[in-house]
Amino acid sequence: MKTGIVDVGGGQRGIYASGVFDFCLEQNITFDLGIGVSAGSANLSSFAARQHGRNVRFYTQYARRKQYMSLHNFLFHHSYIDLDYVYSVLSNEGGEDPLDFETLQSNPMEMLVVAENALSGEPTYFSKKDMEKNHYDIMKASCAIPYVCKPYEVHGIPYYDGALANPIPVDKALEWGCARVVLILTRPLDYVRSPKRDEKIARRIEKKYPAAAAQFRLRAEKYNRGVQHAKELAAKGNVCIIAPKDTTGLDTLTRDPDALLRFYEQGKNDAKAIIPFLKKAVSEHDSARG
Repeated sequence: MKTGIVDVGGGQRGIYASGVFDFCLEQNITFDLGIGVSAGSANLSSFAARQHGRNVRFYTQYARRKQYMSLHNFLFHHSYIDLDYVYSVLSNEGGEDPLDFETLQSNPMEMLVVAENALSGEPTYFSKKDMEKNHYDIMKASCAIPYVCKPYEVHGIPYYDGALANPIPVDKALEWGCARVVLILTRPLDYVRSPKRDEKIARRIEKKYPAAAAQFRLRAEKYNRGVQHAKELAAKGNVCIIAPKDTTGLDTLTRDPDALLRFYEQGKNDAKAIIPFLKKAVSEHDSARG
């Protein structure tokens, strides 16, 4: 029986999901497939590399630096978040907090990183085969939030944040063959996304990337529909949804370290639900086999 875990990202709110992953590392919980969207791809990579606590440092320490995200970056480099600083300067070999690429690659868990092709508006699912040591472009592509960041090119193709194309890729895990899926949200389960804010940003990118803008306008609908579908699957026992009861005011770009650490601990605590979910799945699988 194959199991999967999906992290939908959420900028700095992603520290909640990093708490979930660190709990899994502490409990030696493994999965056959991991899917990361946007910041979820960074969380997933550290989990695959078995680097407990690594992403917490990014959210609470490095994100406070001007080089990481700032108005200065936006004015001079056209990206509020410097993705090269995050995923190259800090993460490469010899950097301040390098990704353990060898452990990631040897981990039997398959990885899918979701990005949106800015030209077609369609999702692209990158795998570990698309990663090279010190070249983590697929994560940069997955995290390129429209307007906040310029699109990031991989092999000459511009990409935007994967949440535009497939914000809740649970069905992708099921297609892959996962019988049980853990879905990590970084907003409360009853959160309903409004399209109003998305419309403003869609207008800003529409001239150069009309297909991406069209998908951005559908983002709220796709997110809300995806969460509802996940709830239905959870009622059947196929999906375990881990979501915060309250974001306590945290948004995509929050940098308050104390608030972020509280959210991280909330993620670790909520992750406890994964253990009975997987135990029940194994028990049912064994019973079915006789």
